[in-house]
Amino acid sequence: MFCLKTEAFTDVQNIKDIVFPSELKFRALLVTGPPGCGKSTFIRKLGGWSEEGYVDLSMNKWWTAQSLSLRPREIHLGFPYIGIKEALAVFEPQWLEANPPLQLDFDRICIPPPKRHFWSVDWCKRYAFEFLLPAAETILKWRQERAKSGSHYVDKDIMLSQIKQQLHIYQAVAQYLAEQGLYVYIREGNQSEPRRIII
Repeated sequence: MFCLKTEAFTDVQNIKDIVFPSELKFRALLVTGPPGCGKSTFIRKLGGWSEEGYVDLSMNKWWTAQSLSLRPREIHLGFPYIGIKEALAVFEPQWLEANPPLQLDFDRICIPPPKRHFWSVDWCKRYAFEFLLPAAETILKWRQERAKSGSHYVDKDIMLSQIKQQLHIYQAVAQYLAEQGLYVYIREGNQSEPRRIII
């Protein structure tokens, strides 16, 4: 199982009773993570945009997508996989039914260009990606409880092994984006403090 190496931030700030890295700009925040990780609850507490946005990381210039113009907000991510033409979210049937599990195609993840001159946009620093990554057992418990209401079709027939694989995908992508210079950090739950990814 993939395991992120992280460390606590030494300088933090408090926004709406939630601890964030001190350098974080509130209006840059994008919250993502696997189904049932607490994105909507977290964004509602912040007073942000809880309508779920979607970003295909294999799409050219995804960083200019209209869905990212409203922040802070929660977003789902579409990932490219080896041998699969279209990017997939980890709750889509083609991803869920794949056997063996699909392998990420990191070469097809598009990375924003570096800032080239004074007046150009620094796309790598425009957004702050918070990856909500609770323990798989915690997500399972939350999703089982949520399934009772029937509000989310993705909670049907959930299994711990599936949730672990979804977490694995998000952990791997979080590290990759951090390695490419994007502003990325993780949080293990709504009440936990943010942690920096050690590159």
